[in-house]
Amino acid sequence: MSDAIIPQGLWTGDYYNQGTGKNDIFDTLKEECGVFGVFGHPEAASLSYYGLHALQHRGEESAGLCVTNGDEFNYYRGMGLVKEVFDRDRLSSLHGERSIGHVRYSTNGDTSLMNAQPLIFKYRDGDLAVATNGNIVNAPQIRHQLEQSGSIFQTTSDTEVIAHLIARSSKDFVEAARDALGQLVGGFAFLLLTNDKMIAASDRHGLRPLTMGRLGDAYLFSSETCAFEVVGAETVRDILPGEMLVLDREGIHEDRYAEPQRKALCAMEYIYFSRPDSDMNGSNIHAARKRMGQVMAQESFVDADVVTGVPDSSISAAIGYAEQTGIPYELGLIKNKYTGRTFIQPSQELREQGVKMKLSAVRRVVEGKRVVMIDDSIVRGTTSRRIVNLLREAGATEVHVRITSPPFKNPCFYGIDTPSRAELIASSKSVEEIRQEINADSLEFLSAEGLISAVEGDNAKNYKGGLCMACFDNDYPTRTNFEGEEKFGCSC
Repeated sequence: MSDAIIPQGLWTGDYYNQGTGKNDIFDTLKEECGVFGVFGHPEAASLSYYGLHALQHRGEESAGLCVTNGDEFNYYRGMGLVKEVFDRDRLSSLHGERSIGHVRYSTNGDTSLMNAQPLIFKYRDGDLAVATNGNIVNAPQIRHQLEQSGSIFQTTSDTEVIAHLIARSSKDFVEAARDALGQLVGGFAFLLLTNDKMIAASDRHGLRPLTMGRLGDAYLFSSETCAFEVVGAETVRDILPGEMLVLDREGIHEDRYAEPQRKALCAMEYIYFSRPDSDMNGSNIHAARKRMGQVMAQESFVDADVVTGVPDSSISAAIGYAEQTGIPYELGLIKNKYTGRTFIQPSQELREQGVKMKLSAVRRVVEGKRVVMIDDSIVRGTTSRRIVNLLREAGATEVHVRITSPPFKNPCFYGIDTPSRAELIASSKSVEEIRQEINADSLEFLSAEGLISAVEGDNAKNYKGGLCMACFDNDYPTRTNFEGEEKFGCSC
């Protein structure tokens, strides 16, 4: 796509930048989804509200809560941000001490309310609610088999397949859930809720994050630990690969539905997705990103006057690069946080330079300076070129780009909305060709070894540091192709 023309058809939803998926004007990787659960607290709905608000960065298109007091489900789902979907009256109507909640980003432009989670079902044993983050790679195959045998699906979400597998089983809920989870291939974190039980489960490789916390006698579950801090809970531990925790009136029961496979937490959680105040696998995200910047400086130093990071995910790495090199860190780029949901279609001029709706260069900081611009990744290259040109237009004499991840060459099958391999600039161009494409004076990427060493944490001695790096090296931890089906992004 050229920089000069952004097709009118980009704006296809109710508001600008809604569900544009791979045609997003800002050309960035899309957040996945976030889940939050509470078991055993009288204010479960309120806790979940604040927890989901802390996870808002993982999905901005829909939000939902399901709460139970043991007798019936009370639930509400809506399109939009958490604060737009829930108000005081709606929250006060959600009674119960157990809840699961969800924030969603739809990757295919499908923003229908029917796909908002938690998904709610009635089956022979009562009510069932399901919330998940991730992607079930073999869901099309399972769905086809279920439909052939008479199942009728109500949504286009892959999450629905687990409900059908549970409902069709003759076993009790826990055994049925264990069997159902065992049939799934992919990266996922599930929260399942019935009238008297909750199940938290992670995929065999731990691709998608899920952690457990405590607040008094209550158990909490979240995609990120930052949500525990917001509600005053303490983090207990991560849910292990292949693990299935069952909670009921008797407490918590540690179980598993499959033996753990190679640990492979998504590397992009550290690089881009997670909030800096979250911890994963014993490593703080902000600290890990600072180390990425420090290692980047050791691998690819360049003499310059200022270091700046592309907000928000690259700020920590930019600070690390500056500390390592002694080059001053400055706020050379400022993010406008209010561009995501505007009902006013941008003018032709703004569509031609769409990045200016989101970022501004600080002229007084960069004018006449040699600038090191730190960013987390390059997808198609269009946004990187626009940001480099922003800095040049603001008077930067040189712009040296440093990327705190290896070249992004391969699509993700486990819950990140990525373009096809052919659309990823690093899959077909050399580093020098990308440098020319983005109009930078120099360009360097962090090495895979540098990334692994920077993340550290509890899995530093594991294969690849316990990370999934398939988007960089094409080494997928699971099968990715079933019956010719290839899907990108989060299909929850």
